[in-house]
Amino acid sequence: MRLRHAGGDTVHLGYCTNVHPAEDLAGILDQLDTYAVPVRAALGSDLLGLGLWLAAPVAAELAADPALRRRLRAELDARGLEVVTLNGFPYAAFQAPVVKHDVYRPDWTTEQRLTYTLDLARVLADLLPDDAARGSISTLPLAWRQPWDDERADAARRRLDQLAAGLAAVQRDTGRQVRVGFEPEPGCVVESTGQAAALLSGMDTERLGVCLDLAHLACAWEEPAAALARLGSAGLPVVKVQVSAAVEAADPAGGADALRRWVEPRFLHQTRGAGCAGGADPADPAYAADDLDAALDAALPGPWRVHYHVPLHAPPEEPLGSTLPVLRAALAALYAGPAAGCDHLDVETYTWGVLPEARRPRTDAELAAGIAAELAFARDELVGLGLTPELTTAGVAR
Repeated sequence: MRLRHAGGDTVHLGYCTNVHPAEDLAGILDQLDTYAVPVRAALGSDLLGLGLWLAAPVAAELAADPALRRRLRAELDARGLEVVTLNGFPYAAFQAPVVKHDVYRPDWTTEQRLTYTLDLARVLADLLPDDAARGSISTLPLAWRQPWDDERADAARRRLDQLAAGLAAVQRDTGRQVRVGFEPEPGCVVESTGQAAALLSGMDTERLGVCLDLAHLACAWEEPAAALARLGSAGLPVVKVQVSAAVEAADPAGGADALRRWVEPRFLHQTRGAGCAGGADPADPAYAADDLDAALDAALPGPWRVHYHVPLHAPPEEPLGSTLPVLRAALAALYAGPAAGCDHLDVETYTWGVLPEARRPRTDAELAAGIAAELAFARDELVGLGLTPELTTAGVAR
């Protein structure tokens, strides 16, 4: 979907396909028909945006074959789908039975991460709609925080310089600009916007910036307007926003039984107490744990925010809640002003398949309906801030 900001900017809104497990081209095309087309129909929209997740093998295959890229673009166009952004955080196997720390490998100290991201940039340059201003790719915030030392930091900085040079080459070859956003996440080298300002400033900000995930922002107990000001002062552009909400527990001790129903084996659910606010070390074990079961066992002082993406329109039942107030404050800070703070928005609830049993979709149709409801929620929030849906004709925005 496309919306128009009062300042004249087009804002692209879609959903991230890392909720689906397909990792080859045939599987990706099948998921378009199984999920994306029904989502578009449920929204009554001629055009639906996708934040495609392409695992490393299929990204390499597409990057090496212009004919395959043209085929994928044609398949998207035929279904009324568009792609302006890719999720380059998970490298592969993101919906495997156990992911946990594997999602951070390979990291930005490695050649594999650089190659994968530049493959994605080459693919995205050919998938971009003709009238899109630019493309974006989200990626991990350098690495998991351990191990990390000066040698690894220097290696990562060299990779970022190579990334910027590679993106410049893609732009020279295709005429299309693709930017990469590093996504602060709990437990990583860059967890907060303060760490982003300290560790990422000095990059080529024409091509490199930050992907702001609103669930992660909430888990770091950051106030959105101050976080955005911090990034602005450091000269770091927000190249992409992931519209997401996390689990919140005002009284973790009283809600322990409810919280244990959210413990599951696939993903890490980093848990942060309010003590991590105000510039403290966000990974201090006095108020932080790297998974929900560890936080429960340690009885960390509350309140808690848990890195567990929950459907925007369906927060957990009491005594738990979600961080929707942070999401709303962030959208207001980004879009209530005279210009749009970012033009690429992804709804990124990849945890549908691991929600507590009673909340989990049972069929493909139920998952598509849930994704559509999330997108409608995000669209309505943006319309409430004064953005207006753009009219479309035959899947092409006018």
